[in-house]
Amino acid sequence: MTDIASTISGFVRAHRDDITAFLASLVRTPSDNPPGDCAGHAAVTAGLLEQLGFTVERHSVPEALARAHGMVSVVNLVVRRRFGPGPVIALNAHGDVVPPGEGWTADPYGAEIRDGWMYGRGAAVSKSDIASYAFALAALEAAGLTRGTVELHITYDEETGGEIGPGWLLSEGVSKPDIALGAGFSYQVVEAHNGCLHLEVEVAGRSAHAAKPWTGVDALEAANGILSALYAWRPSLAARESRVAGIGAPQLTIGTIVGGINTNVVPDKVTFRLDRRIVPEENPAEVEDELRGIIAGVAYPGATVSVRRILLATPLTPTPAAKQLTEMLCARASAVLGTSIGAGGVPLYTDARHYAAAGVPIVLYGAGPRSIEEANAHRADERVPLAELYAATEIVALAIADYLSA
Repeated sequence: MTDIASTISGFVRAHRDDITAFLASLVRTPSDNPPGDCAGHAAVTAGLLEQLGFTVERHSVPEALARAHGMVSVVNLVVRRRFGPGPVIALNAHGDVVPPGEGWTADPYGAEIRDGWMYGRGAAVSKSDIASYAFALAALEAAGLTRGTVELHITYDEETGGEIGPGWLLSEGVSKPDIALGAGFSYQVVEAHNGCLHLEVEVAGRSAHAAKPWTGVDALEAANGILSALYAWRPSLAARESRVAGIGAPQLTIGTIVGGINTNVVPDKVTFRLDRRIVPEENPAEVEDELRGIIAGVAYPGATVSVRRILLATPLTPTPAAKQLTEMLCARASAVLGTSIGAGGVPLYTDARHYAAAGVPIVLYGAGPRSIEEANAHRADERVPLAELYAATEIVALAIADYLSA
């Protein structure tokens, strides 16, 4: 194992410029979701992987299915490298990203390097993990690993739920891994994360001229009653803090609201969407029932209220089957980064839940700084430290070699 480890470390050091260029190409190719037209980015990624000598399978999601999930085009990529007998480990990272938004000091698609950090949308979440996983596999090939199979799963719908990314690959039988590794950050091995419920609430009233508002039913006023009830209830969530380190308490956010016809018209319809984070100890069905009960408990004469579930992502919880890989990642990360790296949870939700739902043990680990705040994840000036991009590549390759050789 010593020779394999030294070869892996040497390979990563020798290919740092190649890893940087690979990631820069991914960042410079837009893959915003929405609108979710990601086939072009998949084509670029597949080409880069083929330049590394990999055989790339392109799995196109039917257009009608993609559009049913709010996307235009999805092509998931799979690379399989069999080294010998032993388990199959899948490495999953996503290439779709949230739109850049405002407030950037760098070109969101420029892959600018400043003070050792690469800036750009997706640089941290999670195009960096595509790069680190690809070069970790290349390092394992260079080291002459003789056991197990490593697969790369590059998917394109994490920002809209993952159902037609890893969920589709697994349900269609494209892959049947024994264990999986998902995108994460380099200063913690993640073995648990929150679930998430998205609900859309539509409040319907009746329009009227603003000169005689009493002749209508004000949907905005009715919606305001529901929002006030939700905001008044929200502080009680602080008492439900998770026992898993790093998770915290459940959260509620009203993310969007639209409605009304014109300034001089009583609003006939208002629609808003809410995000409720679910800690591992909670029952998702009970969480949804509670929210629906609060909404139904607010009455407004003449208005009708309908509630539609948009997304239900179940929490990820630690499993005994993933314990060995978790411990190997912690050990290798502690040695390479020179600090104690442990395992815990994060208040996000990820595609890992699809592997867990399919009975595949999974942990999260990948390139990135100490936190999503430091990475500016999902906000302006998203960035990744290049030193930790290289470190994560080495750590992932070493831990996989340990696991497949064990």
